[in-house]
Amino acid sequence: MRPGRHRHLTLAGSVTGAAIVALDGTVLTIAQPAMQRDLHASFAQVQWTSTGYLIAVAALLVLAGRLGDRYGHREVFAAGTLGFAATSAAIALAPGIGWVIGLRVAQGLFGALLQPATLGMLRAAFPPDRLPMAIAVRNSAIGLAAAVGPLLGGALTAHFGWRSVFLLNIAPALAIGVAALAVRAPAPRGTGTGTGVGAGRLGLTGACLLAAALACLIHTLAEAPRAGWTAGTALSLTAAVAAGGAFVRHQRIAAHPLVPRHVLASGTLTAALAVLLTAAAAMFGALFVGSYFLQEVLALDPLQAGLRMLPPAVMMVVGAPVAAVLLRRQGPRRTALAAMALVSLGMLLLAGADRPAASPVMTGAFLMLGAGFSTVMVTATAVVVQQASADDAGVSGGLKQTVMNIGPALGIALATTSITLIAPGLAAGHAGGGGPRWTAAAFGGAMGPTLLLLAAVAALGVPAAARLPSHAARR
Repeated sequence: MRPGRHRHLTLAGSVTGAAIVALDGTVLTIAQPAMQRDLHASFAQVQWTSTGYLIAVAALLVLAGRLGDRYGHREVFAAGTLGFAATSAAIALAPGIGWVIGLRVAQGLFGALLQPATLGMLRAAFPPDRLPMAIAVRNSAIGLAAAVGPLLGGALTAHFGWRSVFLLNIAPALAIGVAALAVRAPAPRGTGTGTGVGAGRLGLTGACLLAAALACLIHTLAEAPRAGWTAGTALSLTAAVAAGGAFVRHQRIAAHPLVPRHVLASGTLTAALAVLLTAAAAMFGALFVGSYFLQEVLALDPLQAGLRMLPPAVMMVVGAPVAAVLLRRQGPRRTALAAMALVSLGMLLLAGADRPAASPVMTGAFLMLGAGFSTVMVTATAVVVQQASADDAGVSGGLKQTVMNIGPALGIALATTSITLIAPGLAAGHAGGGGPRWTAAAFGGAMGPTLLLLAAVAALGVPAAARLPSHAARR
């Protein structure tokens, strides 16, 4: 197959796979209330349809990336997409909430296989000077899926029921999975050197320790906003720290570590991951605060609030290609520093929003946040993928995707904890089994300091952005 045609097919598969995963999460959020009523489930059970999936994905992303490096990203991508389609069909037929939770965990396993492979395939197919634009197209597809998902999920749920949202991804997942198996790809550049993870064992002990640490961490971050910082969440966090420490120690002495030492020794890669983590935590924490402000303080219904929060998704779509051009002209360092400044300024603008000025101020703040975060995503992802050799592209992509799962959960947990500690007159208990509820006045008083805290989190990424390369990668 001609290289140009193979690149187009690879890009189409990567974009479709990433969009399927993004769409799955957004449509499910809208369908969960109908699922709860139909299956006579509790709020906590319905929340576990998201939490269980998130834990499974985050725990296995790095191992999945290494499997791609060892056995081929195309093969792992096909297994992930076909399994994702199969579990989607099974969830649509599930007779009870227990089946849905279990199948969502299984779907998370296949989602973990799918996500790093989308980046590994791009790394193998595109030269460095064309890779940022390919990543930008992928990020635009994710932004489009995030924007369309709630509207599409609401329409499907209203007319055909909650089960229909799981049928949505079956056809495209099957199509790209079968195509990935059928298309013969040219050998990627740089393979066969014997220096990458493909030359060694999988490092299953390290994989188990990392999976345990990430599962406990994600569980803590997901449960803290809903249940608060209880003995259970404290125990989960302690287990995460213990398993993480054991993983670090094992990686230092293992003959075949899960993450090759030269990958973690790359200051550029760790800087890019730090930029992603801080930007994602600040961005999603701000979106949580903004959504609550629109619905609880301004008393907008969910549809009106969703429309007010479309600007970040729109900027993800239109801003990613612009970010790729800036990256090529200005280099990663300047582009990332400008993007982090946009994120921080958007956060400060959002912190000053009040009732009379909420509409124009929040729109401008969300536009700045979306533009900044989209640019960070393109820049940091391009640096992570370009810094990796072809033998290490999967494990580097797995690290990047892991950060993108931890960051949002961390940001929401920080925002919830901050508001809980600051807001005066916090209502005791929970509403309907959900998270804490605040009065409008209490939330309004805590919103500004919380957003300043999130702006400080974003500022922590500035020194890491300053460590990125000053020039874009060349052919």
